Amino acid sequence: HAPFPVLYMLHGQTYTDDQWQRIGIAETADQLIADGLMPPYLIVLPLEHDTFADIYASEFRLAFLEVLIPWVDSNYDTCVERECRAIGGLSRGGAWAVHLGFSNWWMFGAIGAHSTPPFNGDLYRLQGWVNEITRDQLPRVYMDVGRSDIFRPYAADLDTALTSLQVPHEWVIPEGDHSEGYWGANLKGYLVWYGSGW
Repeated sequence: HAPFPVLYMLHGQTYTDDQWQRIGIAETADQLIADGLMPPYLIVLPLEHDTFADIYASEFRLAFLEVLIPWVDSNYDTCVERECRAIGGLSRGGAWAVHLGFSNWWMFGAIGAHSTPPFNGDLYRLQGWVNEITRDQLPRVYMDVGRSDIFRPYAADLDTALTSLQVPHEWVIPEGDHSEGYWGANLKGYLVWYGSGW
């Protein structure tokens, strides 16, 4: 078989690495693969111990980039090209996905931000990150937020910033709020989108 693409999915604030499992990511992925809608791939669910930490004081960034990803690639039969590696997350996890995905764009071919209020300052940092990327190297980007999500205005600010920087991205506003019920209802669409790059 070909080496496996890898999807890194980050959890939300106050939650842990079991959040996506509780929402049903494993069963949904297995069904999509069985139905031939996605190729076989790996899902990695990192844990951020302190979800209230300042991102620049947090150990999460270096642990994720310099320990976890190299460990996964050395212990599993993974495709290590950036096109085969996607990062996504919900809420704070999505803010991390945007932050890490754009600031380390050479590592990730796709970025998913689900119900995401970006980190303070990242809308300004985004311009510098995007300026480093040639147009043909821009990652695929998917953003969604529930119509009644309390963080919808902040997610909309990220959409506006990406649009002004001419970064192509999908921007979807289904019915729903900031809850696991919403993410569960939209999970299949998320996974199909990540898989469409593989």
